[in-house]
Amino acid sequence: MIAGPLTAGEVVPGMSIAGKVILYTGAAGGLGAETTLSFLRAGARVVAIDNDEAKTRALVDASEREGLGGLTVRAIDLADLSGLRAALDQAAAKAGGFDVVINNAAIYPSRPFEEYSIEDFQRVQRINVDAGIVCVQAALPHMRERGWGRIVNIASVTLSGGWANLAPYVQSKGALVGLTRAWAREFGGYGITVNAISPGAFPTDAEKIHPDPEGYTRFVLDHQAVKRRGRPADIAAALTFLISDSASFITGQTLNVDGGWVMH
Repeated sequence: MIAGPLTAGEVVPGMSIAGKVILYTGAAGGLGAETTLSFLRAGARVVAIDNDEAKTRALVDASEREGLGGLTVRAIDLADLSGLRAALDQAAAKAGGFDVVINNAAIYPSRPFEEYSIEDFQRVQRINVDAGIVCVQAALPHMRERGWGRIVNIASVTLSGGWANLAPYVQSKGALVGLTRAWAREFGGYGITVNAISPGAFPTDAEKIHPDPEGYTRFVLDHQAVKRRGRPADIAAALTFLISDSASFITGQTLNVDGGWVMH
């Protein structure tokens, strides 16, 4: 018997995330905000890490308009790793630990390679990668104790090549994919899965670095098999799947959510 389509409010069996505590960096950004709201609608609690005051205010306002509970916003400088760890330990104690970590926050300077200093590379690595390591260190004890956990690192379509002037950013996303595999191997025995999502070229603030928006949109659609731009809901659906019990036998993988730009 073939099941019919789900009606509004129904949840795919095994994909419930109700009651889960999600630590989410960059949670108020272009892809983060809508995804955060999606998690809240599904009954999860979200500790949103973001230091953009305007975007966090907009996220809080949106959640309040919908009457959604479960949102905690923390304005933390991810470059301050010791301060980040102290704040996360405090948040974890208050929330009862983190069940899910989503390492999404990133900076993306754009200029020719020879114009970057080694300090520029180190700052991108510190925010895009090292802060994610601290988040996992803060969450791991609770996950091990429960015998259940989900970690998702946000990679990038830029790893496929085709972009100039983003060397530190691409390096950082490659590091996250490497950590995804290392953590998956090491944490699997504790009931923890670790995966990555590699978004395609979604219309977010990151696109503002391109001088010709219309030309860039044509470039994106020419490379995609699906001829529309990506939407935050596309990322939200992939994340919800990977952090649910439906994905309990999937780990160490990178899922491309890019309209068929990169195919393996």
